[in-house]
Amino acid sequence: MTTLLKKIWGDQLRLLGFRKLKLDLANFNAYLVHGLLITWLCGMGRYWDNPRADLWQYLGLGSVAYIFILAGLLWLLILPLKPAHWSYRNVLLFISLTSLPALLYAIPVERFMSMEHAQWANVWFLAIVATWRVALLFVYLQRVAKLPLGTVLIATLLPLTLIITALTALNLEHVVFNIMAGLDSVHDKSANDAAYAILFLLTWFSILAFPFLLFGYCYAIYHRRVLAVEDDN
Repeated sequence: MTTLLKKIWGDQLRLLGFRKLKLDLANFNAYLVHGLLITWLCGMGRYWDNPRADLWQYLGLGSVAYIFILAGLLWLLILPLKPAHWSYRNVLLFISLTSLPALLYAIPVERFMSMEHAQWANVWFLAIVATWRVALLFVYLQRVAKLPLGTVLIATLLPLTLIITALTALNLEHVVFNIMAGLDSVHDKSANDAAYAILFLLTWFSILAFPFLLFGYCYAIYHRRVLAVEDDN
């Protein structure tokens, strides 16, 4: 058991370090349990000091549910591009193993910083975690799914535009609505407000980029199918 845990943690760190690795799929369930536990802990850490969080957020349930939905979205969107080694359970495992950097969100910066500095610290945490995870997905689609570079770029950015827009549409913690409405109540401020302001800006960029990415996505599907037909002939 100790040997298996050491191997799982070693593979976890190699994945986060962008190193090539071959998971022991005979122990797939052990890897997935590890990934789900990390996701659950990160989910609780994200909200443990947030007075506006709901009970399900304190319990980390939202983060666990989110990776199942995200894995389903990625699996469905990228499936028509004919990636190699592509299955829902493999995508779910990958997503769960990228959760560890989100422990940065558990740092209670507002306890030892001013509100303004805490807001910007959370913006940097958001930027680091998001960039890290996007880069991991990019590498995964290249190394494991064996997609060409242009297709990888589209397959990485298109789901992001959908996710960013959806998160803003859900109006998380009502902060995005307050920003759009110009509300500035002291009682409504939190250390996450600046991060959600950045999210609001990213939403507009996502809306502008979406038609071009969708066109590229449709062309990539067509091109991959043409190649498949030529290979069959």
